[in-house]
Amino acid sequence: MSRKNGRAGLERADGVLLSTVVGGTLVVTLNRPESANALDDELMDGLADLWRAAAGAPELRAVLLTGAGKAFCAGADVSMLSVPRVKVGDTATEELDFLPGPRLGIPVIAAVNGVCAGGGLHFVADADICIASPAARFLDPHVSVGQVSALEPLQLRLRMRPDLLTRLVLLGRHESLSAERAERAGLVSEVVEPDALVDRGMELAAMIGRNSPEAVRLSRRVLRTFEERLIATDMDLGWELIRRHRYHPDAVEGPAAFLDRREPKWTTS
Repeated sequence: MSRKNGRAGLERADGVLLSTVVGGTLVVTLNRPESANALDDELMDGLADLWRAAAGAPELRAVLLTGAGKAFCAGADVSMLSVPRVKVGDTATEELDFLPGPRLGIPVIAAVNGVCAGGGLHFVADADICIASPAARFLDPHVSVGQVSALEPLQLRLRMRPDLLTRLVLLGRHESLSAERAERAGLVSEVVEPDALVDRGMELAAMIGRNSPEAVRLSRRVLRTFEERLIATDMDLGWELIRRHRYHPDAVEGPAAFLDRREPKWTTS
């Protein structure tokens, strides 16, 4: 993966993750369009490295995150779920080190340009501001592929209508929210035409950048700390339940059935 010189790891011109600095905004693009920008170890490691570099860049005022191609992020790559994980965090915080919010003292804007599913919802819940194009669609297919949905719902519980969130979790791939329904549910704050989505995100970032950086940092810290303390214990419980469930037959059958393009045969007892 090549990187431009002079930006201390902030600029990446190729690979599964693209990033550049425009003014005071770090523009980040998930770049696995052939896989709907699904998260694999390479992409998650790249994101974690990028946020570490960004945390040491005092000139940054905001992050804008979007996806390449027609999707925003399809969540965890199902092929990764079908084999044992090599690297597994002991806590929810360690496992989610690919998210920018907990690491950075600057606002994060998510510009959802297409399908946002499963683990992709982490980015929406983690963002300080989320905007979407009419092409965006939000769903949580965990239970449809034999996986426990236990982290994203806790994060989203503070952002959206609980009844619609419960439908997403329990109906799995059989339920989704359009951008318009997501806006009404409180999941996104604004719906923007596709060709103006990134420009609108940059406009919001520029407005943030015109404010006092320290006042923004401290104001954001109050909001983030409040939310993190509310769900910290439950996040770790959720992560423990996810880890336990990995030994259940359904956790293997779900991804296998998806990859084989067949209906899963669930364990009934």
